[in-house]
Parts: sequence; C-alpha cells; structure tokens
Amino acid sequence: MLQHRPRRLALAALVGLLAAACSSLFATRIGDILANPRKYDGREVTVAGKVTDTTNLLVVKYFTVSDGTGKIPVVTERPLPREGESITVTGTVEEAFALGDRHLLVLLERRNPR
Repeated sequence: MLQHRPRRLALAALVGLLAAACSSLFATRIGDILANPRKYDGREVTVAGKVTDTTNLLVVKYFTVSDGTGKIPVVTERPLPREGESITVTGTVEEAFALGDRHLLVLLERRNPR
C-alpha cells in the first residue's frame, strides 16, 4: 500500500497542474477587455492572473487582478484573496463609467462560482 502513495501524490499533482493550465488557456486576456470595452461590456468572461491589490470598503469589496496584459478590478461578495495569490475569476464585465475615451471597467464576480 505504501508503494502506491507516491503514484497517487504524483497523479494528484499532475491533475492540479492540468486544471491550472486549462483555466489559464480559457481565460480572456485583460488587455483584450481593456482595448475593446464595448465588445466585452455585459459579457461573462474568465480572467486569470495575480492579485495585486485588495480593498474592503463598507459598501463594496474588490481586488485587482493583473495578467501581464493589463489590470482589472473585480467586485466580489466572497472573502478577499491574498495579494500575490494566483487566481481565476469568472464574472460579468461592466463599464463603471466613461469620460471621453477613458473607461473604468470592472468585473462583477459571479455570485455562485461553479
């Protein structure tokens, strides 16, 4: 029985790596969202990256995700992730406001992640 333990651990590690790779493969690049705000406004997307900032105000909690192509604030109802954590988030892109050619886009995290 002890001989099978290293195989199980290796298999579990492989499954974890594949799951992480797949979530990144199907993620929308944040730079694409920011470059085409009208195309993504109101659409559900998945983004993957590192948490670079967290904010917990009385009325809203959000964190910023960066994937190397851009950064986007993610509004959430869940506990905030740690800064530096790698994360995959699914939600709806919303234009918080626009002023001329400047847009503030946010990702409203899906309430019940799958």
